[in-house]
Amino acid sequence: MDEFAFGSSTENSYYGPTHNPWNLDCVPGGSSGGSAAAVAAHETIWAIGSDTGGSIRQPASFCGVVGIKPTYGRVSRYGLIAFASSLDQIGPITKDVEDSALLLNILAGFDTKDSTSVNIPVPDYTKALDGNVKNLKIGIPKEFFIDGMDPEVKKAVLESIEVLKKEGAHFIDVSLPHTDYSVATYYIIATAEASSNLARFDGVRHGLRATPDRARKSSIVDMFEETRKQGLGAEAKRRIMLGTYSLSSGYYDAYYLRAQKVRTLIKNDFDKVFAECDAILTPTSPTTAFKIGERVNNPLEMYLSDIYTISSNLSGIPAISLPCGFSKECLPIGLQIIAKPFNEEMMLRIAFAYEQKTEWHKMRAEL
Repeated sequence: MDEFAFGSSTENSYYGPTHNPWNLDCVPGGSSGGSAAAVAAHETIWAIGSDTGGSIRQPASFCGVVGIKPTYGRVSRYGLIAFASSLDQIGPITKDVEDSALLLNILAGFDTKDSTSVNIPVPDYTKALDGNVKNLKIGIPKEFFIDGMDPEVKKAVLESIEVLKKEGAHFIDVSLPHTDYSVATYYIIATAEASSNLARFDGVRHGLRATPDRARKSSIVDMFEETRKQGLGAEAKRRIMLGTYSLSSGYYDAYYLRAQKVRTLIKNDFDKVFAECDAILTPTSPTTAFKIGERVNNPLEMYLSDIYTISSNLSGIPAISLPCGFSKECLPIGLQIIAKPFNEEMMLRIAFAYEQKTEWHKMRAEL
């Protein structure tokens, strides 16, 4: 995975980049790219990932597998190294929708060791897999079908809509007007919380302790500085510094506080849409997997690869990515279904209905 889950390509791992089983020259997505690649490469039946801004769903899309980000509070995060505490969620990555439902049955539930865990009953998610989407209302947000999307991705998603229409689902055009602000909002809130959470990795309480140069007199501050210089990669340092800046005196109100207000507007957009829709359907990513090294030196372009997944984390709502096609270069394309809070059954129901009428989930990477 990307170090501390900081990344969208799994090129930031301490152990070097992870490769996409469909094309070893391409990234598997991130930050849970190792989990998605392992499932796609038949190294395991299922895996677990963490999703802070799309880190389960985007790798699932790039690797042609199924990934779920549950509702915030549905799955315990006890044992997870915190990145952004108000965004992080644990979820399954599997070969098909049924396996995701089975694994979510195991993962979901209240845990006294996680203060954000919600104490409400957990249904049997496999009972939602009836294949019936007749008369369901599914929203198509216009903000997700914009210039810059790969034409092959758009074509695959539109074809997916036609499959579900034949099964009796109704589609309506909807608007999520604050979507354009989601990436900026996310990278202020997420980095601020990362700065706070990773302060514990100082060489005293957690993690590596580096020894300063003994040729000169050194202090505890020297030890802190050397520890964080040696113990954190370039992307981790970049995000910690961004977060520290936005939380610093004189900038807190201008950045972090304002981002939290915009986050509320993004959530309100979803609430309004869900007042008239059962679910929302979008692409998972605007492109298929890109080449290793292609975006390493362009952080902004890398961050934009999560543009369709981030808003679900900001709103705390569940979303699933499942395969819906392939590009001409035989790279997987992902379809995202978003549901109301704690209504994972709805997104699983729609995903399963689509999966049963297509063969994409049966395609396997041959290494």
